[in-house]
Amino acid sequence: MSRERQYLLSRAALAGFRLNGQFLAVAEELARPAGLTAAWWQVLGAVLPDPLPVAGIARAMGITRQSVQRIADLLVEKGLAEYRPNPAHRRAKLLAATEEGVAAIRRINPGHAAYADRLADAFGNDTDLTEAVRLMERLSAALETAGPPKAEDAGPVAGP
Repeated sequence: MSRERQYLLSRAALAGFRLNGQFLAVAEELARPAGLTAAWWQVLGAVLPDPLPVAGIARAMGITRQSVQRIADLLVEKGLAEYRPNPAHRRAKLLAATEEGVAAIRRINPGHAAYADRLADAFGNDTDLTEAVRLMERLSAALETAGPPKAEDAGPVAGP
């Protein structure tokens, strides 16, 4: 059973890598007319509902705090976001979208909606697409539960 599970993990990882590349390419195309990159859109989108600290954005997106910090600093420099005081933590400021940042995201919405319709039509039906998204979210949660690989997962090290 372990070989079959190993094969499934490999297939899932390869599908995930491919999907990541495909989603990034789509996001770049959708964000470009608004003067954004996919990464800028991702970070701005994370703080649209509520301001968040950089570390919170990184956790939610599953990327490093340093990469989010670089993007956040660029967004602030461009006037698309601003840092605000954080009542819960003096040193970890909150990142918030400015009106200009919100307007940029709004400019993406028509293309985003049109592409969402095209994707749903290509997938076949909303029920199956909803189930696929649910399963992707479930797989992500299972990866969180399993945690990172452990030393004993690596097995014996081959000698010279």
